Amino acid sequence: MCPDTLLKDKVILVVDDEEDIVESVEEILPTCLVHKATDYDTAHQSLLTYTYDIVILDIMGVDGFTLLRTSVKRGFPTVMFTAHALTPDALKKSIKLGAVFFLPKENLHALPSFLEEVVLGGGKPLWQKFFSMIGGVFDRRLGPDWKERDQFFKAFLEELRWSTQSNVEQGERRDRS
Repeated sequence: MCPDTLLKDKVILVVDDEEDIVESVEEILPTCLVHKATDYDTAHQSLLTYTYDIVILDIMGVDGFTLLRTSVKRGFPTVMFTAHALTPDALKKSIKLGAVFFLPKENLHALPSFLEEVVLGGGKPLWQKFFSMIGGVFDRRLGPDWKERDQFFKAFLEELRWSTQSNVEQGERRDRS
């Protein structure tokens, strides 16, 4: 990673009950100040005590959804990071509770670039990027029609398409001015 990265000097909390995962995340983010927690209590106390540029939460083993509520309430852009909770329900809950992204641990190598996108986007959700780049993981596991089988995802994807189309049209109007 380039020392001039957008992540340079960002303060990031990484929460996972697997210590080797926490260490791996720290290694791939060498320009960041990484706070680490391997249990719910330490993570919760950290969320209440410090200010973070980004929070990365595992779902299982650390009560990630409860931590997500606290993180979002504090205004921290939060990425859900999981290996075992790769389910439509976990993704849906992450979206509803305010996570900005959902990254399978098998894509750990891509974490820095996604976190840079979070920084570039000002901490706004990156769900369009998720479905275009990571959604294939769900397609392979659940079948290509998994989104169509759930009314929430059908409506959510339609909202994303509308939002993207609206942003493109606004950009075109500015270009003509």
